[in-house]
Amino acid sequence: MAETIKALVVDDELGIRTSISRILSRLTIVIPDHEAEVNFEVETAETGEEALELLRSAPPEILLLDNKLPGISGIEVLEEIAPLNLDMHTVIITAYASIETAVRATKRGAYDLLPKPFTPAELKGVLEKVTRHLLVSKRAKELAAEKRKVRFQFISVLAHELKAPINAIEGYLRIVKDKSAGDKPEVYDDLMERCLVRTEYMRKMISDLLDLTRIESGERARKIEHCDVVAAAQTAIDTFIPEADKRGIALELHAEAPIEIQADSTELDIVFNNLISNAVKYNRENGRVDIHITRKDNTVTITVEDTGIGMEEDECKRIFDDFVRIKNEKTTRILGSGLGLSTVKKIALIYDGDVSVTSEPGKGSAFTVTLKAT
Repeated sequence: MAETIKALVVDDELGIRTSISRILSRLTIVIPDHEAEVNFEVETAETGEEALELLRSAPPEILLLDNKLPGISGIEVLEEIAPLNLDMHTVIITAYASIETAVRATKRGAYDLLPKPFTPAELKGVLEKVTRHLLVSKRAKELAAEKRKVRFQFISVLAHELKAPINAIEGYLRIVKDKSAGDKPEVYDDLMERCLVRTEYMRKMISDLLDLTRIESGERARKIEHCDVVAAAQTAIDTFIPEADKRGIALELHAEAPIEIQADSTELDIVFNNLISNAVKYNRENGRVDIHITRKDNTVTITVEDTGIGMEEDECKRIFDDFVRIKNEKTTRILGSGLGLSTVKKIALIYDGDVSVTSEPGKGSAFTVTLKAT
């Protein structure tokens, strides 16, 4: 990645200004850590007063500033611009590179000192150090800005997703409180049941959100141990049998036990709970869910097939993104957080694996997760 950094050279000696400008204009610094090639756009000034005008109107990213100038000194220039809080790295050029000068310059915001006389190699060395630090600072600020943007988008979507059930619950409770639906108890029982359904939806969203943020932040303490993937799948199946039985959905596990890997058991539970829950929830009445688990070399493959409503091709491409839920006439009464599958994908990536889906509208879907076993 090519990047151009603007530099201002301030020195009252024409020879030094010219030499530094010539070196900078021809210099390319390669920073492998950032995959960056840095070139320089150079501007010059002869006095501190001239430098102040340029600093106020078009501040550079790197300032090479001679301390001993005919008018105000270089350090006085730094004192003048201190209130501006410029995002700039300064190198003081001085023939009197004493500890006192270094301390004073540093207190005024200078990043480094370059003693006179200096060689082209010494100038390049200082510039490489300053440039590296500058890029680190820029990347850190870009990352912080991106995190703020993502956090804002995340909270906005979360607030939008929670607003609808909260409004619905509030509306139902007001009807119950005011007895505005008449004197039939079954009407109020139905309203309370609707409140409970939406409360469960919000609880699920909060639980999924906590799973997602713990995994993404890396703050959750992972316990890596020998885990039987087949046993984890059976536990998840047992959890969803009552819900599946209500709708006549058959759950069947196809695997030769045991299949052991080094893993965090909670992460395996999250994977199976999300995949099987969705397979039941989005299935048709009297459908079926088949869970296949195989191992080949060091890769464990988990496939959960259902006979449900299926998805279009463009929906398959988005289904593993945060807060994505398929919305159509067949899913309007199915509540979900839109976080479960994105969490499954993040867990798969932790194990150097991946996720994929094949689907056909009206016939069903097959979700596949691969995990590298160790």
